[in-house]
Amino acid sequence: MNGHLSSQAFQLFQKYIEEHCGIVIRDEKAYLIESRLSKFLIRFGLSSFDELYNMLRQQKQAALTEEIIDAITTNETLWFRDKTPWEVLEDQLLPRYIAAIRQGMGGKIRIWSAACATGQEPYSIAMCIDRYLLRHGIADITLNHFEIVATDISHTVLQLAKLGKYDNITMARGMTLDYREQYFRQEGRTWLLDERIKNSVQFRQFNLQNSFIGLGFFDLIFFRYVAIYFSEALKKEIIKKITNSLTKEGVLILGNSEVFLDYNEYFEAEYYKNANFYTVRGGCYENIIRR
Repeated sequence: MNGHLSSQAFQLFQKYIEEHCGIVIRDEKAYLIESRLSKFLIRFGLSSFDELYNMLRQQKQAALTEEIIDAITTNETLWFRDKTPWEVLEDQLLPRYIAAIRQGMGGKIRIWSAACATGQEPYSIAMCIDRYLLRHGIADITLNHFEIVATDISHTVLQLAKLGKYDNITMARGMTLDYREQYFRQEGRTWLLDERIKNSVQFRQFNLQNSFIGLGFFDLIFFRYVAIYFSEALKKEIIKKITNSLTKEGVLILGNSEVFLDYNEYFEAEYYKNANFYTVRGGCYENIIRR
C-alpha cells in the first residue's frame, strides 16, 4: 500500500469534499486528507488514494461518502462556548421572547443550532433557558414554549448527541459546576444529561448546502465557527439563506472571533458586553410571513 497522497489525488478529493459538504481543504491542509482517509485504504485493501477515489466515484455508495465526510469534518465544540452569547441570550433576548409569549404571539420561539456536532451547543441553549426561568421565578412559561432544532451533516455525531452522555474530558470543556450539578447525574465515568433537557432538542441531519425551506422560520440562529470551513461564495449563499429563514426581528449569533463585514446588507448589528449579535432587517422579503 502506498499511503502517500499524490497531488492529483489531493485535487480530486479536495473537489469531492467541497462538492458533498462545502468544506474547503486548502492546499496547506492536504495532510488532513492523507491522515484521516488512510484508514479506508487499509479497510478496503487499496494501494493508493487514487483507487479510493475511483471506488467512490464508480460505486457511488452513499454510506461510504458519509463516512468520508465524517472523517474529514472537524467536530470542535464545548459547553457555553465564548461566554458572551449566553449573556446576550439571558439579558437581551429571553426578556423579549418572554414578553412576546405573554402577548400571545402564537407558536413557539424557534431556535436553530447549525452544525451542532455532539450536542453541547443546543443543550447549552436549553439549560440556559431553563435556568433563567427558574432563577427569575417564571412559572407561566416553560421550556416547552421553545423549540430548539439542532442540525449537523454527520449522522455519527448526531447519534452521539442524542444519547446525552458525556465523559469527564468532555464535561471539563466549558461545563460549570452549578450547571453540572443541576442537569447531570454521574454513572461511573459517564455523565448523563437530564431527560427533560435532552428531550427539548430536536436533532436532524442536514447539509447547509441544501435548501433551508424545509426547516421553517427561526427567531434565533446560532451559526458559529462553521463558515470558516467554507468558500467565500458558499458563505454568502448560506448567510442569505439564513436571512430568509429568520422571522421579522430574528437574531443571528456568530462566533466571537468571526468577522462579519457585510452584515449591513441584511442585518443591524447590536452590541452587548463586547459581543455582537445581528438582528435581521425588516425588509427581507420572506420575513414578513411570520410575526
